[in-house]
Amino acid sequence: MRIEITSKHLAVTDPIRERIESRFEKLDRHDVDLISPHVIITQEGNDFQIEASMSVPSGKLFAKASHENLYNAINQMGQKLERQLNRHAHKDQAKRHVKPAAAEVAMEAEESAA
Repeated sequence: MRIEITSKHLAVTDPIRERIESRFEKLDRHDVDLISPHVIITQEGNDFQIEASMSVPSGKLFAKASHENLYNAINQMGQKLERQLNRHAHKDQAKRHVKPAAAEVAMEAEESAA
């Protein structure tokens, strides 16, 4: 996977690139195609801000994190993306669209049929 990394006021070193790539490798476990991931790193005062955006087949994902330590900011951003991707990957299994009373009736019908 090719990740586009843009940095303002900061040189992107090999360890920074490797940390970002390792976070994105963890996202590959969800079996969702990540389309054109883009990461922007900025430094404002003592804090590092990192933003990541990417497309998935049925939408877009975006995460932003800031921390005094760049590597902690990268980890926070990765965790946010992982939560979004997990929610996206399991959306069809969620029963958010079913009212609680209707879900109970459906479950009782399944039990009586079995």
